[in-house]
Amino acid sequence: MDQKKLAIIATKGTLDWAYPPFILASTAAALDYEVQIFFTFYGLQLLRKDMSVLKVSPLGNPGMPMKMPFGPKWFRGINWNIPNAVQSLVPGYESVATSLMKQTIKNNGVATIPDLREMCQEADVKFIACQMTVELFGFEHGDFIDGLEYGGAATFFEFAGESDICLYI
Repeated sequence: MDQKKLAIIATKGTLDWAYPPFILASTAAALDYEVQIFFTFYGLQLLRKDMSVLKVSPLGNPGMPMKMPFGPKWFRGINWNIPNAVQSLVPGYESVATSLMKQTIKNNGVATIPDLREMCQEADVKFIACQMTVELFGFEHGDFIDGLEYGGAATFFEFAGESDICLYI
């Protein structure tokens, strides 16, 4: 039987959107899939050496009520639906949301993005950075982790065209 293949296109570069491609890729690799992720546009943030650039923005995200990762149980159970107008006017709101998300991740024992990314690399998941987007945004290859391939859509299509599953994230 031929090895199954999973192709993922990662286009988002926020902390919360970093989880789906790395979780799916590492799980598929553990299930003996051959996996490639094509990182384009904001997805390139997931390949940066400095992972502190990843933030969470609840602004305009109605599916993300904030829960507090600290305090008594009744307090942690409240959905804090903060209106967009307030979020956009409060200085540092994105940093607060990012800190709360990181604490929630830690409290629940969820792997960090650097850990998940490393797991993928150890499992031979192939990372392809979109060269056009690298140039468009003025990045240097030195901004990114080692072990990447740089290529365009045609490079990715060679694999994606033969994949069993292709996901756009």
